[in-house]
Amino acid sequence: MVDLAAIIVAVAFVVLVFYLVPTILQLKRTVGQSERLLIRLNHELPGLIKEVKGTNENIRVMTEQARLGVDRATVFLNAVGDVGQTVNHVHHAMRGKGGTILTGVTSLMAGVKAASSVMKRRVQKEQEGGRYHGD
Repeated sequence: MVDLAAIIVAVAFVVLVFYLVPTILQLKRTVGQSERLLIRLNHELPGLIKEVKGTNENIRVMTEQARLGVDRATVFLNAVGDVGQTVNHVHHAMRGKGGTILTGVTSLMAGVKAASSVMKRRVQKEQEGGRYHGD
């Protein structure tokens, strides 16, 4: 009876070994492939990380430039809106007061033109080396 039990244990051990050997060989191949993969990743990963950092920096710079552009456009559009409101106010004032305002604006423009002429002559005289005495 002991001999029969020993034979059963021996046969079970042989069957177990036949099943475990292919599994162990497959495990060995898998470990080898994993090792090659890790070596490859170890070589390629620093370059990829550097590229990702560069791309991230480019995106950050472009985002900042876009933000500045939007800020400038906002200021410009606000100024355009203010000019539009001013034109609208002037238009309504012109419609309401008509010729009086037009005459006033024309007189103002003539005064500005005359003042700028005098200022130009003074600057020219001073640049020529002489003093301006009301010529």
